[in-house]
Amino acid sequence: MAESVRVVCRCRPLNSRELALKSKICVQMDQQCAQVILEGDGPSKQFTFDGVYYMDATAEQIYNDIVYPLVENVIEGYNGTVFAYGQTGSGKTYSMQGDDSVPAQKGIIPRTFEHIFEATATTDNTKFLVHVSYLEIYNEEVRDLLGKDRTQKLEIKEHSEKGVYVAGLSMHVCHDFKACKELMKQGFENRHVGATLMNKDSSRSHSIFTVYVEAMLDTGSIRMGKLHLVDLAGSERQAKTGATGDRFKEATKINLSLSALGNVISALVDGKSRHIPYRDSKLTRLLQDSLGGNTKTIMVACISPSDNNYDETLSTLRCGSHHVCYYVCPQAVESITEQPGVEPRSFAYRARYANRAKNIKNKPKINEDPKDALLREYQQEIQRLKAMIQPDKTTTRDSQTLEMEHERLKAEFESALNELRMQYQSEQNSKAKLQEEYALLKEQYDRAAEAIENEKNIDTDEVHKRLQLLEKQFVGGEQANNEALKKERQRKMKDAEKKMQRLAGTISFSKWYISF
Repeated sequence: MAESVRVVCRCRPLNSRELALKSKICVQMDQQCAQVILEGDGPSKQFTFDGVYYMDATAEQIYNDIVYPLVENVIEGYNGTVFAYGQTGSGKTYSMQGDDSVPAQKGIIPRTFEHIFEATATTDNTKFLVHVSYLEIYNEEVRDLLGKDRTQKLEIKEHSEKGVYVAGLSMHVCHDFKACKELMKQGFENRHVGATLMNKDSSRSHSIFTVYVEAMLDTGSIRMGKLHLVDLAGSERQAKTGATGDRFKEATKINLSLSALGNVISALVDGKSRHIPYRDSKLTRLLQDSLGGNTKTIMVACISPSDNNYDETLSTLRCGSHHVCYYVCPQAVESITEQPGVEPRSFAYRARYANRAKNIKNKPKINEDPKDALLREYQQEIQRLKAMIQPDKTTTRDSQTLEMEHERLKAEFESALNELRMQYQSEQNSKAKLQEEYALLKEQYDRAAEAIENEKNIDTDEVHKRLQLLEKQFVGGEQANNEALKKERQRKMKDAEKKMQRLAGTISFSKWYISF
């Protein structure tokens, strides 16, 4: 089923720097109609979103209103993306990470962890495998924030079945909230940060924390949801940040990648572009599926209320309105921007905006039986290990059979390798493609050969230990009889749905009103 991409706007309070400058507040919000009013020297400008959150709003409100349903969808097997964008110092990292010392201000990422493990615990007849990765894009280089060598530059690859992925990115299985939080903390401490005049702890890189939720139903079928939690580095103006040297180089790369993101969105909005420039930056390449693919996407526009940041806030709001207006299957669409000549709070402007936005759709689908599911590999290994320690040994193979199997496997590998060489020599494949396919082929061969070798040298104690280790990775059903917890999940879903319906009703009324 097609559905809209959703964009919300969050305005933080004035910070100490803005208070010292005696800044005036130039942002107002109408929460009932989800509108932002930006007031400057000229006519006020107005923007409509899927939700607006003023200075007193908490991270808990934002999560429950708009992120909670998305995470439920990820657990069902959908892909999801939540990302925060805005100028430097606007509260993006705070929105994503939050403040653990204030319960209501715990960020989107830690709330997601709690939510996922609460959901898996209350689901019966299903086993889950949860694993995570954490990367940053620093100066247009991809680095693994949880890897052994954090200086290693990773390559972005594309596979016919896996889609766009980062080769060599480490994956970490988590079986509880604590493990996820520890990995987030570890990776966060490895991010590139630096002081500027706008923000003493400014993120100098884009980061993507990805949670994979694989579920095996009692029927044996597998579903795999994937959630990207993205904290973008902020757009910067050198005159304000005082960036020089490395800071200036970082700012240049940040602004170029954000410009590429804007170009992708503009191409999708335009509907006439045959080419969408995903490859213009590492950021847009990695978010390709989130911007026009099989993903439910939420964007959090973070803004400052200070008149000192008027231009940057206007830029973010314009970007947000463009974000709302794009199609997965693009058609001709008018670009939505603010209309200075229209009375800011008029029904006319509200209706015109909503009328355009309601037709903007994505086409996410449940990912059923993915071939690259880690859970499937674990299940197959568990079955093989159990067969190896059967008392009667009827399901195990003797050494001669195993040797024949090894020779057959080796012959198949060499045959496939020769075919790859022939394709390269006849220029059917590029060198890069050949190397990628060889690496995948070698990985499959090594894994199968290792399994055969292990079967030759069965150590019952080691097999039992490996079995226990694998089975401990699965979660699910620990709180299956906790009816109170189940009802709380249902209540949160219903509350979020009611809020969306109320907002849709307000916009519909606005459209009806202006027709008279």
